[in-house]
Amino acid sequence: MRKINISPEEQLAELERGTADIVPREELLAKLKKSYDTDTPLIIKFGADPSRPDIHLGHSVVIQKLKLLQDFGHDIYFLIGDFTARIGDPTGKSKTRPILTDKEVMENAKTYSQQIGKILDIERTKIVFNNDWLSKLTPIDMIGLMAKVTVSSMLERDDFSKRYKNQDAIYMHEFVYPVMQGYDSVAIKSDLELGGTDQTFNLMVGRHLQKAHDQSPQCILTMPILEGTDGVNKMSKSLDNYISLEDSATDMFGKMLSISDELMVRYYNLLSRRKASEVEEIITGLKDGSRHPMICKKELAVEIVNYYHPEGAGEAERKKFEERFSKNKIPDDIEIREAPAGNLDLLAFMTELEWIKSNGEGRRLFKQNAIKINFKPYTEIELEIKSGEEYILKAGKLRLVKIVGA
Repeated sequence: MRKINISPEEQLAELERGTADIVPREELLAKLKKSYDTDTPLIIKFGADPSRPDIHLGHSVVIQKLKLLQDFGHDIYFLIGDFTARIGDPTGKSKTRPILTDKEVMENAKTYSQQIGKILDIERTKIVFNNDWLSKLTPIDMIGLMAKVTVSSMLERDDFSKRYKNQDAIYMHEFVYPVMQGYDSVAIKSDLELGGTDQTFNLMVGRHLQKAHDQSPQCILTMPILEGTDGVNKMSKSLDNYISLEDSATDMFGKMLSISDELMVRYYNLLSRRKASEVEEIITGLKDGSRHPMICKKELAVEIVNYYHPEGAGEAERKKFEERFSKNKIPDDIEIREAPAGNLDLLAFMTELEWIKSNGEGRRLFKQNAIKINFKPYTEIELEIKSGEEYILKAGKLRLVKIVGA
């Protein structure tokens, strides 16, 4: 039975969807052709930093490409940088990162198998630790590796160049990190390495070192950095704009529905596991008006929930949502707040409810016609409250509260 059963051209077409860059594209196609002709899986490398073990949908953008390659029949090497984590990746950092202890590294690394198993076939994934080979390098070996990379090439990195111009400290061990990460590619003889666009420099060092060690250089596939639910900033736990793989089905579905229609298109491109042709058809329909944005958003939310929860969870959440929030139905468990008779400042009220974090965010909701009183669009910042009367305040698609005049 063939291991590689998808043509090279079909593989490349699926891999290219949503991809930021493939370097070099024709070289990757040649590797895929050779792999197909000889029925020999490619060695696919992905490095994970155990200092950040909590995986959210932003991280899954790259891991889903690994899943695609795994489905094609290739060998996935999920490399946990337990040695390099002791150095600290300086990528995107304006100052030196603290070095992790052995205990911290191993505690963080333990969570990876469970989390990546939500996406990859863990039984067919080779989880390796770079301490297995990097710890065996002698001082002479290290000097030999460092001699293959110039200081000027290191200073071409955006984060290093900014720190150098600002006269911020750059320590020698930070130059070692990309060299060590690059040597990982030599150690496992990788054919293709994946990462985010912020990792391009480190990935290219691996290609450079493979050439220096007379290996066939790996190709590079980079994926864009996914914006969080706010549609502006990189998905991040610190910004509270993330969707965690550990979120409940209800929270995951609700967060997916909270994204803008514009961001939904990007999420389809980067998160959906449907065929590229099917995703393109959906996006075309959204652009020409033949597909309704809310229907497409619900379909995507169902799809994402089903990836990370038991079968049918997405459909159950959709039914629950439609019963709860469609057709102006008021849920039995709606939150009730009393307000004194008179003018109620809705911005202050929504801040108190923790629906918004600033008045500016609230005003944007008003401008987007996302605020409704008794299910009708409401554009005034203040609401006149009369004693004994009830008002249903709705913000967006998910937030409801009953205001009772005192």
